[in-house]
Amino acid sequence: MQSSTIRTAPSHFARALQCTSPGLIRCPRPCIVAKWLQSRNLTTATPAAQEAIPLRKHLKDEAKRKKADAKRDGNTASTKSGADPRLEKWELTVGIEIHAELNTACKLVSSAPAEVLETDNGGMANSRVAMFDAALPGTQPQFQVATLLPALRAAIAFGCEVQRKSGWDRKHYFHWDQPNGYQITQYYQPFAKDGCLVLDASDGVPALDMQGADRLRIGIKQIQMEQDTAKTTNVGSSTYHVDLNRAGVPLIEIITLPQIHSPQTAAAVVRKIQAVLKSVDSCVIGMELGGLRADVNVSVRERGTSGVGSSYSGVSGLGQRTEIKNLSSFKAVEDAIIAERDRQITVLEAGGVIEGETRGWTLGATETTRLRGKEGEVDYRYMPDADLPPLVIGQDLVKHLTSTLPTLPDQLQQDLQDEYNLSLKDAKTLIDLDNGDRLDFFLRTVHSVTAELSISSQAQIGKMVGNWVLHELGGLLTTHQRSWDDVRITADELRDILVCLHQKRITTRVAKQLLADLFQREPAPAARPCVEQLIETGNLRLRPLSEEEYRDLARRIMDESPEMVKAVREKGQKGKVMWFVGQMVRQGEEGTVEPEQARATIERLMGG
Repeated sequence: MQSSTIRTAPSHFARALQCTSPGLIRCPRPCIVAKWLQSRNLTTATPAAQEAIPLRKHLKDEAKRKKADAKRDGNTASTKSGADPRLEKWELTVGIEIHAELNTACKLVSSAPAEVLETDNGGMANSRVAMFDAALPGTQPQFQVATLLPALRAAIAFGCEVQRKSGWDRKHYFHWDQPNGYQITQYYQPFAKDGCLVLDASDGVPALDMQGADRLRIGIKQIQMEQDTAKTTNVGSSTYHVDLNRAGVPLIEIITLPQIHSPQTAAAVVRKIQAVLKSVDSCVIGMELGGLRADVNVSVRERGTSGVGSSYSGVSGLGQRTEIKNLSSFKAVEDAIIAERDRQITVLEAGGVIEGETRGWTLGATETTRLRGKEGEVDYRYMPDADLPPLVIGQDLVKHLTSTLPTLPDQLQQDLQDEYNLSLKDAKTLIDLDNGDRLDFFLRTVHSVTAELSISSQAQIGKMVGNWVLHELGGLLTTHQRSWDDVRITADELRDILVCLHQKRITTRVAKQLLADLFQREPAPAARPCVEQLIETGNLRLRPLSEEEYRDLARRIMDESPEMVKAVREKGQKGKVMWFVGQMVRQGEEGTVEPEQARATIERLMGG
């Protein structure tokens, strides 16, 4: 084995393998540790892989949940108590530990690559392993300075105090996913402390948690750098395959204070942390792809009491906590907390005692499952790492990264509202969707449309472009079941359509037809006519009706629909005016009816 990025077998191993008879292939023996664990009904296996849930589905589920919350909040007190009457007696408290894979090329304390390379045979197991990763005798860790930069960007984004001097600890435990027998971490001397995460109702925080305030602040105790473990794959009942490619990959662990009191807020915290990490390029692989994992610490106590008297980092009066490991989706975070909360309440109401333990969760289950007893600091035998010198961070580096930090999601959302006249919902959706690609498309389109129309204020055109990018183009994506990567229409083509629409050279209906046409055409330039050619060949240019022709068409439709006229005039159902507008657009000749003019005509006739 060499100390380079690729792990190779020594030559004497290779010769021995060549001389081995095919009939003497050695079968793996049952693992002694696995047998011991099974005899005691314990397991250290990673919970079953949870189904990756696309971000778009997360957003839809969140929208449905917020609607349900709003409806519940508007109901009477008797309806509110219908959810679970026990929650009026018991209070939930949650703290979260988030492990995020840093966006770096190398591992934390070895020069082995942290990501799949083109020469890596498609990510073959144990192909990115340095000698220290495999714990070969005599090897020592060497801190890779490049891994510090994305970690610092994350700490600055969360408003943490970056420590000038921090240290490294060894967290000891015996398991095959940690060849050295310990994990290098920063438990006692982290590089960043005392940050916070700010959320509001638009992030999905329930009104009850907001307690009448505009914003909710969740404290961040510390952010520490540490190693990831190897990947363990269970094969059969007692055989495990270990892939050391992931061993030593740099992580940051973000530890929140236990200031979260609902499952919905917990999911919102994880979602917001992921968004911030992506925005500053610290962690670019989302939770749905395994780049971010969450452990949640759950406890309950009877309201008005001090629980069992537990405390954590200045927060006192807590109940006995349990930890649920390796949650890999926002839905899993929310559902696992609900299940564990309900389990603990049931145990306490039956006169039982909550044990400190580590539990697992499988998506779709109704209860968490015990994995092992909860280890404490004494069990891990923390000690300073004598092979790594203290980490000293200069203030000049912190100032440089602060001044060059990308725009954070909250500020970007506010900019979209102020500069482009977008609603809060549309601004958040643009930021969240498609890893920022749709936002880039929106910005390019707005800039080109304003330049073409010689408009100085982007707010005048931003709302129109936002509607088309999110709703019209988004509707086509949904209808044709395509992802954003499959979008064939360009920002320039959308610009040409919107310029023609703004200048009243085409109707809204024609603009939608042009968008759908270009959406389905092949991306090759030879197969794509320009927008102006499509308008000319299809005879789609607007030929507006005269005012008298508008009145005649409107009167004819009103005469055909007396009940609808009665609903508007006598019952005051003004919304049905748009039904008449739709009928005028459908019955009028293509390219002759403008919806705005049609509405004005209907409203005048109805008023008369």
